[in-house]
Amino acid sequence: MLKVNPQFITDNDGKKIAVVLPIKDFKAMMEELEELEDIKLYDEAKKSNEPSLAVDEAFKIIEAKRKAK
Repeated sequence: MLKVNPQFITDNDGKKIAVVLPIKDFKAMMEELEELEDIKLYDEAKKSNEPSLAVDEAFKIIEAKRKAK
């Protein structure tokens, strides 16, 4: 589990209005979010039952299209 050490900025009433994170915590959070997005996209692709290609085949098609230009 990701552990962060936030600091809070408050208004005059003590209400939290913003968060300050060390840059390493922010970067770790962004990496976790990107990984979760990848998992979500993978799960959606698996559910769609649309035909798919192996990654090497997809790269071959992409490279062929690039060379044709």
